[in-house]
Amino acid sequence: MAGPNEDVRPVAPQPITGAEGVSELLASRFSAFAGRGMREVDRLMRKSIEDNCAVFATLSGAMTPAGIGTSCIVPMIDAGAISCLTTTGANLYHDVHRLLGCVIHEIDPNAGDLALREDRVIRIYDLGFGEETLLETDRFFAHIVKRPEFQRSMTTPEFHHELGRHVAALEDEMGNPYPTVLGACFRHGVPIFSGAVQDGSIFLNMVRLQRVDPTFALRMDVGRDVYQMGALQHWCRKARGGDCAIWIFGGGVPKNYTLQGEPLLEQILGVPARGFDIDVQVCVDVVDNGALSSCTAGEGHTWGKTSAECVQKTSVYLRTDVSVALPFLVASLLAGPTSRRAPLRLMDHLAEAEALLDADLPAES
Repeated sequence: MAGPNEDVRPVAPQPITGAEGVSELLASRFSAFAGRGMREVDRLMRKSIEDNCAVFATLSGAMTPAGIGTSCIVPMIDAGAISCLTTTGANLYHDVHRLLGCVIHEIDPNAGDLALREDRVIRIYDLGFGEETLLETDRFFAHIVKRPEFQRSMTTPEFHHELGRHVAALEDEMGNPYPTVLGACFRHGVPIFSGAVQDGSIFLNMVRLQRVDPTFALRMDVGRDVYQMGALQHWCRKARGGDCAIWIFGGGVPKNYTLQGEPLLEQILGVPARGFDIDVQVCVDVVDNGALSSCTAGEGHTWGKTSAECVQKTSVYLRTDVSVALPFLVASLLAGPTSRRAPLRLMDHLAEAEALLDADLPAES
């Protein structure tokens, strides 16, 4: 009678008293339907840490303007829970607004977009900020990427690591009032990948510099970028030892960019890869529209992205909004006795991982 991921248990929750913590509520009061999926996400996130998995997390959309970066992602990075992050350029760009002194407001999404445009107010659904926020942030990133250390070919984790170095320094100078994803990942050696780095305002500033400044030599090496993702996943199993988990928050390009490391290894490079061992997904997409965002662990298994045991025992697809679920999940995770660990610092092992994969590539026939 049990589902593939759980033992048989009676559905008989006790009345809520108001004294329960988040972890207790998730474990004992989320009994069915999407609530049960939420409970399963909580269990598998905890299991990922208890089993000392390398956790490859993905974050789509523009979640940082809503504060999800500071409130949820940064605390998990600080706790050593997230080992590698794949996200959008939008999340990294918008995450520094508050650090630069810009304010993001709650607004009425039905207030009238024509009037907002006349007033130079940018809207992200029910969030609003002045256009000067974008211009100030553009100036900030354009100033950084013109520095000498950026004038070379780089992959996105290398690029974001250097950006994070400067953002972390600014945070330290200001007393870290608004911790950023870039700053936290730099401090803890968490690589940040972006599968569509050109789809974001940080890159738009690079486009301008490439056209107007003949000394600007920064270019993104997308082929090596993909190779580094596969190399890290290969290194985590072979050199570090242990399992790999993927935590998917929102689907989109970050989801597939991380998952495709497994078929890259097995199908393209000829290097054995079993697929992710734990697959946690929180996404709003229905699963029958053929979109990648809604691809379940089982569907991913047919591509070699997840292991058979993962599909049977350690995967869950929770169809709900990340902004609803993640604060509760992070609160529960960090309340656990085994929720914190030393960061894996995969960024420090990036070159080693590339060299290992190079050595394991089969000879051309």
